[in-house]
Amino acid sequence: MIGRVEEQRILHELAESGEAEFVVIYGRRRVGKTYLVRETFGDDFFFSFTGIANCNARQQRIEFVKALREYGWKPKADARDATESWFEAFDALRMLITHAKPAGRLLLFIDEMPWMDNKKSDFVPAFEHFWNGWASGQKHIMLIVCGSAASWITKKIFRDKGGLYNRTTRQIALKPFTLAECAAYYASKGVSMNTQDLIESYMIFGGIPYYLRMLERQYSLALNVDRICFGEAAPLRHEFNRLMDTLYANPEKYVDVLEALHTKKQGLTREAIASRIHFGNGGNLTRILLELEECGFIRKYNPFGKEKNGALYHLTDPFIAFHLTFIRHTESANYWSSFLDNASHRAWSGYAFEQVCLAHITQIKEALGISGVHSNVSSWVSHSSGGGAQIDLVIDRADRVINLCEIKFAKGPFEIDRAYDRVLRERVETFRTETKTRKALHLTMITTYGVKPGKYAGIAQAEVCMDELVSRF
Repeated sequence: MIGRVEEQRILHELAESGEAEFVVIYGRRRVGKTYLVRETFGDDFFFSFTGIANCNARQQRIEFVKALREYGWKPKADARDATESWFEAFDALRMLITHAKPAGRLLLFIDEMPWMDNKKSDFVPAFEHFWNGWASGQKHIMLIVCGSAASWITKKIFRDKGGLYNRTTRQIALKPFTLAECAAYYASKGVSMNTQDLIESYMIFGGIPYYLRMLERQYSLALNVDRICFGEAAPLRHEFNRLMDTLYANPEKYVDVLEALHTKKQGLTREAIASRIHFGNGGNLTRILLELEECGFIRKYNPFGKEKNGALYHLTDPFIAFHLTFIRHTESANYWSSFLDNASHRAWSGYAFEQVCLAHITQIKEALGISGVHSNVSSWVSHSSGGGAQIDLVIDRADRVINLCEIKFAKGPFEIDRAYDRVLRERVETFRTETKTRKALHLTMITTYGVKPGKYAGIAQAEVCMDELVSRF
């Protein structure tokens, strides 16, 4: 397995704890939650079941009971029908466990649990009763629950004010691969990638293992993107719609929010989002924004100097941004291989590269040698210049230094010429004047292949190139 070292360590540790364990693994759909569990434990489950998308409550229970029978459950002649309610279904699971007379740990795995909770279903109270009323007292039980609908996991388990509140023994938020993990994955599959291709693949697919596995080593990156994303038969052609339909019961407003954020690179306030999508700035919008954030599609952050008010929402999922920019507008099956190196591609590259860097803040801080220094990360837009001056990434450090990071995508070493040197100096001074900071300001260049040596290169006190990030797990 590539990466996931810490997650596997945690799971193995819990499997040997000798206590009842209730583990929840959540994260973006396609990020590899099920793969992690099955690679860690193989098929060593006492019971396993996967919820079914878009399936009514009774059919879910029928399939659940079928799984119980496959794992050895035999109902008594006078037993009540376990498909009639979730209380009966979980009671049947309890009986299966009770009659097993285990000699060691029993692993229970319920995948895609959010899909099992239909509207007006008794699933949640029945599950609460099963765990709180019995299973939590059985030291030989380890229950692992997964779900792509992170909003359901958060609402019904983590923030639930009823029986499941504070009942999990461990929570694992599974993140996409980093650049370094993507490089290791491609190498393991024999897919040849130079630094530029590796970055561009991340700009398109993010670090989502399910997408990466579709790349085939006999094709160039451009041909792989055509094959995977463009043309009616491409496997990811309709992936965005599938994501929305499987995660949200009524996806239209979620899509509206994502489209609104996609049109504004710097992000939008909650009020601006409500105005753009003609949606009330109330509880429903709060719920939509929270659920999109918990699924990893957007992020909420405060611009520099606005710790309390003025929070912005920002589209962060690379594949969704790529879909909204290109896939949904394109019918051609060979679009990407014929699109390289024109003005539109360059404009997209600059923005998408920023998102790659923002997804690797930890690695950037390590490359700068400041990983041990507490810091706050934000961006900044000038007010006095009408928004013309902005800084992509601001790292405000506790050691009284602020890294003002300029993020530049280039196909070779980036050259700072006289004109750009002047722009950078004016930007730093505008930041100093408007923010009234007394901290030292370190201009930091984050580029693909570093800064080209030259007369004006010395303006940057520090720099980070992508080769450094690729080498950092």
